[in-house]
Amino acid sequence: MIGLPESMTVIAISEPGGPEVLKAERRPVPAPAENEIVIRVAAAGVNRPDVFQRAGSYPPPKGSSDLPGLEVAGEVAVVGTGVSRWKVGDKVCALTPGGGYAEYVAVDSLSALPIPDGLSFVEAAAIPETFFTVWHNVFELGALKRGETLLIHGGASGIGTTSIMLAKAFGATVIVTAGTDEKCAACRELGADTAINYRTADWLAEVRDVTGRQGADVILDMVGGPYIEKNYQAAAIGGRIVNIAFLQGSRADVDFMRLMMKRLTHTGSTLRAQSLEAKARIAAELEANVWPLLAEGKCRPLIHACFPFTEASQAHTLMEANTNIGKIVLTIERTGNF
Repeated sequence: MIGLPESMTVIAISEPGGPEVLKAERRPVPAPAENEIVIRVAAAGVNRPDVFQRAGSYPPPKGSSDLPGLEVAGEVAVVGTGVSRWKVGDKVCALTPGGGYAEYVAVDSLSALPIPDGLSFVEAAAIPETFFTVWHNVFELGALKRGETLLIHGGASGIGTTSIMLAKAFGATVIVTAGTDEKCAACRELGADTAINYRTADWLAEVRDVTGRQGADVILDMVGGPYIEKNYQAAAIGGRIVNIAFLQGSRADVDFMRLMMKRLTHTGSTLRAQSLEAKARIAAELEANVWPLLAEGKCRPLIHACFPFTEASQAHTLMEANTNIGKIVLTIERTGNF
């Protein structure tokens, strides 16, 4: 049995603003509701939505924790009523609607998964938000199939690097855009067939060239803005474009005639606000289709940097600098099992 203290250290958003508004404070340890487990957190992933929430532009869903942090890894500390799969001491990683920047977090039991064999807590904490997002958007909404071409904007991000590995594992051709030659080289090392430095090359012309003017079957875009119109030009006949963020804005001047003439599908999603049932379904799909790849070492999360969770402001500063290649993770050092 893992003993629970009455209070814990968390990283809270003291007010909307820059990284400096992330402050450590003490709060009560959460108790599990029905069908929940409480996880003793060893590591928590840092994601772009955390940055948006800290800045005041991405409020948590109603009823969720006001703390940032959408993915964690650790040990089950308490099992709530109605939970049959997990027991105290199980090593898990989990998707959370918030609250991951804390020593303990309560999560729905169906949003947790066993840590794949051979992965550390740090690697496991880099999985849930990213892998849930990629599976849902690339393979479900985007319906990527073996032999098709996937274009990823932001190829060196946590989402991008995960998309490269999974798309290649399932037999797709991968093209990425990234902002430096170093990032492009890293993407190629992960398996990308083509990596385009968008600062020094016309990525649209390059995509047309490497696909023989056929275009990409699936486009995963987190940039938006002017990329929206260019994605329509870069897409293949019957192509599927999936937006998961709009770093350059959600408004654009677009010629929708291409949507008709190419029979395109343009969709998108957010993960955090989806129902527990939807997240449980994605978790089950990942465990069946992707967990074996992780356990066999055929793909694994790429970690760029780790910070003690009390230095979360430094982690956010790094993410906003947009120099990371792969994931940024916060760690909680304790005496004992961790």
